[in-house]
Amino acid sequence: MAARLRERYEQKIKPELAKKFGHANALAVPRLEKIVINMGVGEAVNDRKYIDGAVNDLTAISGQKPVVVRSKKSIATFKLREGMAIGVKVTLRKERMYEFLDRLVNMTLPRVRDFRGLNGKSFDGRGNFAMGLKEQIVFPEIDYDKVDQVRGMDIIICTTAQNDEQAKELLSSFGMPFRN
Repeated sequence: MAARLRERYEQKIKPELAKKFGHANALAVPRLEKIVINMGVGEAVNDRKYIDGAVNDLTAISGQKPVVVRSKKSIATFKLREGMAIGVKVTLRKERMYEFLDRLVNMTLPRVRDFRGLNGKSFDGRGNFAMGLKEQIVFPEIDYDKVDQVRGMDIIICTTAQNDEQAKELLSSFGMPFRN
């Protein structure tokens, strides 16, 4: 499955992008660098077992063990102390990255309720795209009966594109369903 998307990039997408943007050097053509999935678990301040549920969910979704993110500062208003676990994140590269993107585009996004396409303005100006999902249960890997709590997540797709136009063209050619 993952090799399919990478193969399509090498044989079809890369030459098209090189021609469209006038890149003579093959290394100048935009490509995917990494995908970062972040899940904030604010409830973990009161109960540490929420972190375990988030770790299990993110492991099932990404196929890789996530890193537990700890707070850097103490914030009394939120009852947060320095070093407390407040989230989990995972960085996908190479084969796992392509596999995840393939599953995201072809299986997960069509399962999102009232989905009308991704916002084309969610780029940061340097060719990186960020999106959020409100619930982890849209992923087919998650067993709905074993979910302890519905959590959202942020998915950041980092590319080597110089600007947003090139990054959007790259992601569109991978099949990302942008609005308009």
